[in-house]
Amino acid sequence: MLATPRSGYSPSPERDRQRKLSCMSFLPRTIHTAAQVRELDRYAIETLGIPGYTLMSRAGAAALAVLKESWPQARSILVVCGPGNNGGDGYVLARLARLEGQHVTVVSVGDPTQLKGDARRAYEDFVDGGGATTRWDARLPDAADVVVDAMFGTGLTRPLDAQARAIVEAINASGRPTLAVDIPSGLHSDTGQVLGAAIRAARTVTFIGLKAGFYLGEGPDHVGMISYDALQVPRDAFEHVSAIAQRISEGEIAELLPPRPRTGHKGQNGDVLIVGGGIGMPGAARLAGEAALRSGAGRVTVATHPDNVAAIVGGRPELMCRGVKNSAELESLIPRADVVAVGPGLGQDEWSRSMLEVTLRAARPSVLDADALNLLAARGTAALPQGARVLTPHPGEAGRLLGLTAAEVQADRLRAAQALAERFASVVVLKGAASIVTSPRGQPAICDRGNPGMASPGMGDVLTGVVAGIMAQTRDRDIERAVRVAVLAHAMAGDHAACRGERGLIASDLFEYLPTCLNPRVPN
Repeated sequence: MLATPRSGYSPSPERDRQRKLSCMSFLPRTIHTAAQVRELDRYAIETLGIPGYTLMSRAGAAALAVLKESWPQARSILVVCGPGNNGGDGYVLARLARLEGQHVTVVSVGDPTQLKGDARRAYEDFVDGGGATTRWDARLPDAADVVVDAMFGTGLTRPLDAQARAIVEAINASGRPTLAVDIPSGLHSDTGQVLGAAIRAARTVTFIGLKAGFYLGEGPDHVGMISYDALQVPRDAFEHVSAIAQRISEGEIAELLPPRPRTGHKGQNGDVLIVGGGIGMPGAARLAGEAALRSGAGRVTVATHPDNVAAIVGGRPELMCRGVKNSAELESLIPRADVVAVGPGLGQDEWSRSMLEVTLRAARPSVLDADALNLLAARGTAALPQGARVLTPHPGEAGRLLGLTAAEVQADRLRAAQALAERFASVVVLKGAASIVTSPRGQPAICDRGNPGMASPGMGDVLTGVVAGIMAQTRDRDIERAVRVAVLAHAMAGDHAACRGERGLIASDLFEYLPTCLNPRVPN
């Protein structure tokens, strides 16, 4: 992902994974909108007395440090500077890189003599130091080891004009690695929407606050690896400005799941009931059941169509399996369960509907996924019984539950997740790149782990089992917190499994790594 023909860097999935995890360990917990980041800037300048040009100088220096760390053998740098403060950061980087002996080419998008304030000062300092700018030429990226994108920052809300779009498309087509300064140009800071065209960065170095658009919409396809620098703004400044979401932290796993006592027994670790597997569909229920076991549940029973019992028990003998012909037989299994998960391979026939209705009536915390969500959408406005529920839809299922298209859900994932949580009085996991966990009254949490290889059959069934297994172990504590930990552990296991490569990853590959992810030695 970070390779350049001139850098001598040979990528490997394991090396990229380690670099990604190293960067993530330094990211803050809070995620902000552009307006919230501007308020943090204002607080730093007006209340803390940090001059704006000092912040800009720190940003340029931080960006150069990331460039050198990422591409240590790069000697030729193309810096594309825009007409605002993002361009000012670029001029600072260019000036400092020249001082270090780098060959630097700077392109000004717009007339740099029209710059204002700190950005104008950064440009003048660059020129006073012997720097010069040149006109854009589509051949320029081909001559550079690294391209620095400092065109447009978080203030961009309208589509790029023809010139800017042509520049973005030429940089993307060049094949040269690109470092985005603060945010890839053309990406909406709040929604992750691509405004006509957007830089596809190998790495983004961002300042003061993480931007929501990194994780929403098309953002994950454009930001690459994220580095963060607070620009020496004190942490207490963040207490004065709200955030739109939280980033799920690995430290939450150790907080929620401490080491077990030496005298512990399986009865203390919760009892999960998986309800799924209609006629001819044993695989999904079996995956969910094993995932609950691998997550540490003390006992897991799979209630499935009688035709599936042999296949499930033969594949994983540690699972208990009961064939249930009707709702009465399922009802007899409910009292022993601490958590019921319904949906994997459930189907949508009359048997399936009866299984869902029993689960909804049960006075047990429940997890609804897959066909259970489709059946729930088909119920329309029928009132749901009271109870602690977790819904785990992908965008298509979320759309059916809300009466929207999947594209409409993706266009504003935070709003869609919150609407689901409020409509169904449930904790919601909106799955996808950067899955979202939220509840009717809680602040959304975003998972920044996981990889495209996890877009494969059965991954959602494994997540259902992990959620149920961790809820069963922590049944006297916060359900939303348990779900956050489950989503993160599932994604981390997927990243471990992808160390051999993302293509060809299958759901059961995660089982090897779930215990490692859920038993951290040292919390971050």
